[in-house]
Amino acid sequence: MLEVKLHDIGEGMTEGEIIHYLVKPGDRVIADQPLVEVQTDKMVAELPSPGAGTIKEIIISTGTTVAVGTTLLYIEGEGSLEPVSEGKASETPKEEVPVLLKEKNEFVSSFNRVLATPYTRKIARDHHINIEDVTPSDPSGRVTEEDVYRFMKGEQLAEKEAVSTMVEPEFLAKPISPDEIPFRGIRKQIAKKMTKSLFTIPHVTHFDEVNMTNLLKLREELKKEGVHVSVPAFFMKALVFALKDFPVFNAELDEENDRILLKKEYHLGMAVDTKEGLIVPVIHHADKKSIQQIHDEMKCLNEKAKDGKLVAAEIQNSTFTVSNVGPLGSTGATPIINYPETALIAFHKTKKVPIVTENDEIVIGHVMTLSMSFDHRVADGATAVAFTNRFASLIEQPNKLMLEMI
Repeated sequence: MLEVKLHDIGEGMTEGEIIHYLVKPGDRVIADQPLVEVQTDKMVAELPSPGAGTIKEIIISTGTTVAVGTTLLYIEGEGSLEPVSEGKASETPKEEVPVLLKEKNEFVSSFNRVLATPYTRKIARDHHINIEDVTPSDPSGRVTEEDVYRFMKGEQLAEKEAVSTMVEPEFLAKPISPDEIPFRGIRKQIAKKMTKSLFTIPHVTHFDEVNMTNLLKLREELKKEGVHVSVPAFFMKALVFALKDFPVFNAELDEENDRILLKKEYHLGMAVDTKEGLIVPVIHHADKKSIQQIHDEMKCLNEKAKDGKLVAAEIQNSTFTVSNVGPLGSTGATPIINYPETALIAFHKTKKVPIVTENDEIVIGHVMTLSMSFDHRVADGATAVAFTNRFASLIEQPNKLMLEMI
């Protein structure tokens, strides 16, 4: 008998929410076949089967949050895990075992039938749609989130028509109950992490402005030559050099041992706004990558984050986080630090404004505002100002940025 437990998927997780089982008791499974979807604090991950066999029993019901190491189900057959003694399952009192819902939609096996990402399956489940009823538009047979939305709109239309024939006049006078949004999954994990950060770290936010005129000119010149690089890619590279000059912001406070750990690797997290909430994929070893490489990786990670296709390794071990909210129209904010990091910088809207040159001439330039939140236990305001000044000097004079890379 194989015992399948919730294991640490990444970033030292301690618990996870059981979102959906992809198998049911009696199903035959093979090694590495996805068994269950688990919601971590940043993503939905699938736990694979450790070996071949038959699903004997599912212990934990969906919607339950359990600690790492909790047994989720048993597989009867050969596998890579140690067998469980026959009497072990009976040691747990029946009243402590969550009751499983045996309805058809609770256990939908998708391994041999429906192809879909965990995010697409979640959309279907949240709207009580059996994904097997959705017709895929993709030639490969994969059901996409657009397919689910199309199916959902058809069902909603039918429901509205049915309700309209049943409404009675007195019903209109009754109080209308509020709409509900489930507070779980990524949204709930974000809340936990933000609360811990805000109540643990004494936040201070520093605001500044950066003259973007020269960088935007350089970017346009590169475009004419067929080189397409995003502005945030330049930001990331400039931040690496600023962090090297001010390592206290690429650090972590270890209160238990009374020390500040200055990280020697530069893993830059980039906040991405998705339908499920804020996710922070990471550009690992940004100091060893060119601006073009950073641009390409940022684009890839951004797409994977929005499609729900990130893997655990792509959201781990960030040392400093960047939030680029300028394209959304933001002019300022006081961002919350991505615990246990020391600082977070946010880039806001770039505007055309009058600028006074060194020759006292007034010209039209492009100015961006930024805000930087930092841990006041680790650094002071003067250091934060020096850090953003260093960053601004590299952006305002891109030639300096190029020289740093030689």
